Amino acid sequence: MNSEILGVIVTFLLTVLLAIPLGKYIAKVFSGERTFMDFMHPAERFIFRICGIDPNKGMNWKEFLKAMLTINLLWFVYGFFMLVFQDKLPLNPDGNPGQTPDLAFNTIISFVTNTNLQHYSGESGATYLTQMFVLMFLQFASAATGIACLVALFNAFKEKTTNNLGNFWSIFLKSTTRILLPLSFVVAVILAFNGAPTSFRGKDSIVTLQGDTQQVSKGPAAAMIPIKQLGTNGGGYFGANAAVPFENPNYLTNLAEAISIAVIPIALVFAMGYYIKKKKLAWVIFGVMTFFFILFCINNIYFEVQGSPEIAKLGISQTTGAAEGKEVRLGAAATAYWSVITTSTSNGSVNGMHDSLMPLSGGVVLLDMMINALYGGVGVGLLNYFIFIIIAVFISGLMVGRTPEFMGHKVEAKEVKIAALVTLLCAFLIKVGTAFAAYLVVHHGDADWAVKPSAWLNNPSYHGFSEMLYEYTSSTANNGSGFEGLGDNNVWWNITCGIVMLLARFLPIIGPVAIAGHLANKKYIPQTSGTLRTDSVTFGVMTIAVIVIVTALSYFPPLALGPIAEYFSMHH
Repeated sequence: MNSEILGVIVTFLLTVLLAIPLGKYIAKVFSGERTFMDFMHPAERFIFRICGIDPNKGMNWKEFLKAMLTINLLWFVYGFFMLVFQDKLPLNPDGNPGQTPDLAFNTIISFVTNTNLQHYSGESGATYLTQMFVLMFLQFASAATGIACLVALFNAFKEKTTNNLGNFWSIFLKSTTRILLPLSFVVAVILAFNGAPTSFRGKDSIVTLQGDTQQVSKGPAAAMIPIKQLGTNGGGYFGANAAVPFENPNYLTNLAEAISIAVIPIALVFAMGYYIKKKKLAWVIFGVMTFFFILFCINNIYFEVQGSPEIAKLGISQTTGAAEGKEVRLGAAATAYWSVITTSTSNGSVNGMHDSLMPLSGGVVLLDMMINALYGGVGVGLLNYFIFIIIAVFISGLMVGRTPEFMGHKVEAKEVKIAALVTLLCAFLIKVGTAFAAYLVVHHGDADWAVKPSAWLNNPSYHGFSEMLYEYTSSTANNGSGFEGLGDNNVWWNITCGIVMLLARFLPIIGPVAIAGHLANKKYIPQTSGTLRTDSVTFGVMTIAVIVIVTALSYFPPLALGPIAEYFSMHH
């Protein structure tokens, strides 16, 4: 068990050690400095020419968001029809059917919004064509969208006063060609050489050790897995995600994938420091995020390594920890670490079943998604954290009796209102969605629907409530993992989760970019001895307090009804 925990520590330290130089490289890419990937320039120029785009044309915050939203709408329409008619299209050796309209609605929103919540099993719900040209394509596109919107925020604070947040198309394309593609190539080579399938042939028929005949799915999996991790997408090529040996063959691939999940989100924090020349601020932000992250890791590793109290009551030894839903190849500690890293980053991939986590471990992964800013999704994690900064700056200003300022710009009522609305929106979506679902299960369980509400839950009582709470939390955080006891491929869950994912992806992007646009337009105020320093440890502690208070006030009641109540029911 000690070696398992050592493996977790090494994984995290390697992630940070790789993220620092990667952050420096990302800052160089978007500053227009020379990098080793400059050979992509002719290809980028060619793409801009055929698309009729001037990559040097500056955009204000409204133009930037308009470009981002229109291209995302186009991808939604294209992907929806591809999924509905995938059975009529080529590259479908296993004869997988087309998706129903409600499932296709959920799936396409899920991948456009970087969520990858899957109400279908990868190997049977999609074809090789849609896996590659819809889902894998969107894993690149949604991640690059997140990075582009974050760089717009960087550009707002790079100059003293500006109206130019950069060119969406230029930043979007460079994010893909200079960052996501090269990193994905490296990880794909590691996976392919360790046994992840890379094939266009159909299912293999094999005879198992006990003499049964089994159909084994394959496909171009090694190509899709790297971007699912690096882009904090998380959608599995196979239904069991990274718990299946085809997606995650051994401990080396587990290490590579676990590093991939967090390396770009952490690197973007450091990139901000290099790009706007505020390294100390970047370290303060990294420190706050890591403080919560380490606390959550300690909690989950402790409870998963201890084992289940229910099994202990039966007098059964649990030397390998809580083994239900875990991969023997990887161990309880590696799964506990993955459960935190995947929910800290809105990745959502799993190497064990979250539905089988101990109650307080399940509570922590829920809390992680509710905060949704500890490293966070590629690009959007730091945008979410920026909302907490604005609230912290506002409260701190009130406490010391000064006009709140951030980076030399006055924070006024308009900015604080937008930040408050974004914070309230996420809590509203999670709690209202869960309340409606719980009401239907209790009061309309036998409704004459294709799937009755009484058949949604695999578990009764507190854990059943947690399954519903998890689904809406995961949708709101654009995470995509699930307590998979929930029967979710039906009209209710497909449509409601689709709407939640859409609102929770784009409004929390529009909000911070709009705030940054407003602030950047204001007159720059030079720092004085009375200015509240946002790159100090004191302000870091203030931000911790804001995150704790906002999250506790919003989410303690549903957590008390779900994982906390389940914990006490097991220890009464």
